[in-house]
Amino acid sequence: MRYASITDRLQNLGSEKWAIHAEARRMKAEGKPVIELTIGEPDVAPDPTLLAEATRAMHAGRYRYSNGRGEPAVVGALVRKYQKRRGDVSAENVLCFPGTQTALFAVMLGLVEAGDAVLVGDPLYASYEGVIRATGASCVPVPLRPENGFHMKAADLEAAITPECRVLLLNTPHNPTGAVLTAEEIAEIGAVCRRHDLWIVCDEVYEQLVFHGTFASPFDNEDLAERTVVVSSISKSHAAPGFRSGWAIGPAEFCARLLAVSETMLFGGQPFIADMTAYALDNPIATAATMRRSYQARAARFADALSRAPGLTPLPPEAGMFIVVDVSQTGMSGEDFAWALLREEFVATMPGSSFGEQAEGFIRLSLTVPDTHIDEACRRITALATRATSPKERYA
Repeated sequence: MRYASITDRLQNLGSEKWAIHAEARRMKAEGKPVIELTIGEPDVAPDPTLLAEATRAMHAGRYRYSNGRGEPAVVGALVRKYQKRRGDVSAENVLCFPGTQTALFAVMLGLVEAGDAVLVGDPLYASYEGVIRATGASCVPVPLRPENGFHMKAADLEAAITPECRVLLLNTPHNPTGAVLTAEEIAEIGAVCRRHDLWIVCDEVYEQLVFHGTFASPFDNEDLAERTVVVSSISKSHAAPGFRSGWAIGPAEFCARLLAVSETMLFGGQPFIADMTAYALDNPIATAATMRRSYQARAARFADALSRAPGLTPLPPEAGMFIVVDVSQTGMSGEDFAWALLREEFVATMPGSSFGEQAEGFIRLSLTVPDTHIDEACRRITALATRATSPKERYA
């Protein structure tokens, strides 16, 4: 039988990147004492008021068809949210989607196609390459260097640009590294994008989980507004990943043209989830602040313990819910270290190779577990690192 070429383009770009996570879940089901540090799923529940609002809306009959742009209440809440950052925002700048992933997929479909290219920082979130290649476009990596704190540099962006490039996919705060770009860095990156007439698509899902300093966005820069599209959701900020409630914010003309794409894909979301999202955006809810304090403390806990382990160099994040650890001095790749860690010590982490070539010597650890799990995980990780760096037990 014949298949569309998209199925070839996406080979090994889906769940294959999460093979260790899947294996860890299988081992846990068998009763193995696995500590899971793989995915970025908040370990706190959504605020009870959000669940109450979703329930109220369902009982009020808010389960019928919606429209392509989004329910008026949530569109209005998003307008108010982004007006606080940049005054000239209206409903024409808003499109609602079920989660950041869907928003990003639709946005990319609206901006690139076969023969085009998308620039993206490397390391990169595991699904980005698939989203880009699904459109037929190619992925052009921009190195994010550890010596620069994994911050994208304008000079590195400039050097990576080819004539086919149409979009820069930016992620700040960054997954997997937790790097947070400053307004000055964004302005320098934006100047390159203006010079080469590039769109900027900015994934800002970790906006409310910045540990130090101030969050900055190209959307807030007047010189970049006409070429910037923001994608985000309540998945991280409100500990509500399962509700799949996200959005894209961009120029009115862009949103008008993308609306047909959105309607073809989805033709609306769930009104009761839209009502819950509007409530979440319009009311002071402490979930993000609680997680921010917790994840910052846990990152410091990991960094303190693993910095004393042989062959390991943790790189404390500036935001988010992960910490990356350089394992290259153990003599093992991140992939080999992560698999050995799971099979020998029952600790599940993400290998850096899932996030691009620049992260091949790293592993990524989730901060969404309690301190007792962190301490035990550090003990086990240290045990593997000690064996790996021992002349008598050097790994191949």
